[in-house]
Amino acid sequence: MTEVLAAGGIAQYAWLLVALPAAGALVLLAGGRRTNGFGHLLGCATVLGAFGYGVALFVQTAGMPAEQRTRELDLFTWFGVQALQVDFGVRLDPLSLTFVLLITGVGALIHIYSIGYMAEDDGRRKFFGYLNLFVAAMLVLVLGDNFVTLYLGWEGVGLASYLLIGWHTARPSAATAAKKAFLMNRVGDVGLVLAIFLLWAELGTVQYAEVFARSGQIDGATLVAITILLLLGACGKSGQFPLQAWLPDAMEGPTPVSALIHAATMVTAGVYLIARCNPLYDLTATGRLVVASVGAITLMLGAIIGCAYDDIKKVLAYSTVSQIGYMFLAVGLGPAGYAFGILHLLTHGFFKAGLFLGAGSVMHAMHDEVDMRRMGGLARHLPVTFVTFGLGYLALVGFPFLSGFYSKDAIIEAAFDQGGAAGWVFGGTALLAAGLTAFYMTRLVLMTFFGRERWLGLRTAQNKEYRPHESPPVMWVPMVLLALGSAGAGYLLYSGELLTGWLEPSLGAVASVDASPIPHALVPWLTVAISALGALVAYLIVGRRSVPVARPHRVSLPVRAARAELYANAINEAVIARPGTWATRALVYVDNKGVDGLVNGTGALLGGTSGRMRRLQTGFVRTYALGMLGGSVLVVAMLLVVTF
Repeated sequence: MTEVLAAGGIAQYAWLLVALPAAGALVLLAGGRRTNGFGHLLGCATVLGAFGYGVALFVQTAGMPAEQRTRELDLFTWFGVQALQVDFGVRLDPLSLTFVLLITGVGALIHIYSIGYMAEDDGRRKFFGYLNLFVAAMLVLVLGDNFVTLYLGWEGVGLASYLLIGWHTARPSAATAAKKAFLMNRVGDVGLVLAIFLLWAELGTVQYAEVFARSGQIDGATLVAITILLLLGACGKSGQFPLQAWLPDAMEGPTPVSALIHAATMVTAGVYLIARCNPLYDLTATGRLVVASVGAITLMLGAIIGCAYDDIKKVLAYSTVSQIGYMFLAVGLGPAGYAFGILHLLTHGFFKAGLFLGAGSVMHAMHDEVDMRRMGGLARHLPVTFVTFGLGYLALVGFPFLSGFYSKDAIIEAAFDQGGAAGWVFGGTALLAAGLTAFYMTRLVLMTFFGRERWLGLRTAQNKEYRPHESPPVMWVPMVLLALGSAGAGYLLYSGELLTGWLEPSLGAVASVDASPIPHALVPWLTVAISALGALVAYLIVGRRSVPVARPHRVSLPVRAARAELYANAINEAVIARPGTWATRALVYVDNKGVDGLVNGTGALLGGTSGRMRRLQTGFVRTYALGMLGGSVLVVAMLLVVTF
């Protein structure tokens, strides 16, 4: 049941959730250098204010009966074109409020961390303006009450990510990564736009409440097309197969950007879109199967590639690709998995943000070094970073009773519960990826924090000695808070079905499907055993051997393939980019030689003909008299021929 808000109550000011960070972005970006002195403080204050207000809305909503927790606030008419009338409104329900708390809560910690991380950057004020813009756009995306408003936030997030990924404008690699992210997201955005067009054509509305209430009127083939197009948009924004190649390259941005994009905001937008459109996916088993299949492919792809990288941020980036794959697998299971996908999204927000900020702390200590082969032995130099990073690592690999243990296990159980071939394929893939996750994360921790100090005697790119040191409190305090969330969030949200009950008005009740070939009680410990095996293999390969500083070049074919990102970029180049370039060149040739040739040739023909005819006009009377005589003789001759 959707209630249109009447005057009164704090929910009437829900627009402040967007207005606060948007106002911060406007002041910081339009105010110029006059805001340099307080820009970072204003940027943090606006997001903290939005978080505080989000908590107040959450408390108010949690105290209501379940049937009254979905409310809409119409703000103003955005635009109208004949029958298409689009209002700018806010939808407050358990799903949107969950994302509000995640975006503003984790986002606020990342803002605070950025005060220390960006302290020596001359453009810090502008950086915080971009961060505020990013948060505001993400809030528009999750709070909008219709697909057009969602698309506004969708494109706003794309713009802000482009600005943040390409922050280091002097680096060609950063500019390339930003352009790559922008263009690959545009591919997915085309799918989202076409889905919105189809919904309007079929139902004559883009409002969530009306679309979901009347979704049964859409014929089967069109509904499958809509759900797959929505999935294409989600794949672009969340870095899922086949549009995942931009996401690891986004590591060119500053580390707080990596945490913001890869943990709590941009990459979760695709999961939000699928979960929000659950009434559409509930009507098509084909659409759900495609979503789950994309998730299964992506979680394996990300886990395999993550095993071969030596760049600490790129390992975490491919870990994000894999973990978002788990979320897509979950929401692709339909009512049996929607809530578990959101559960993993929340726990992932804590431990992955903590891991990225921990990686930033390591880089801060190592003069922006990202190569793990040039690290080692940092645990005793960075004790706070080591402990907080370690908790995030344990949560990610699914250590018993930490957050990832509950959320990942719930997805694996739901996958096996599908029964038959689907259960074995999806459940087995998720189990295998859990072992690979433990392998590459254990390898990362061992190479970074243990072993010999491989940085001794080396020099940085700026010809400086490495002098590892702990980060200042403004950086490690957010890391500690995220580590606490990594440890306890899973139990708090999973126990007593707290989260699933809270999300029921938005996602429906969790469907109980018990067709698993493996007893439920065995699945968590089977997952732990496979993860322990992956960690053991990493220890045997890395922990017991001396890690060479130079990267070995003579490696096996699987390692070469993983280092080449399983040839994803090469495939994109061969299948899309190069044929596109050839097609463009062919069209340019046809345009120049065909269209332009026809136009220019016609003009040249007329011009040449008129020039030649102009030569007949000599201006001499005798010439004209001779012409008249010749014509008269010709006419008389023709008449004589006709007569006789």
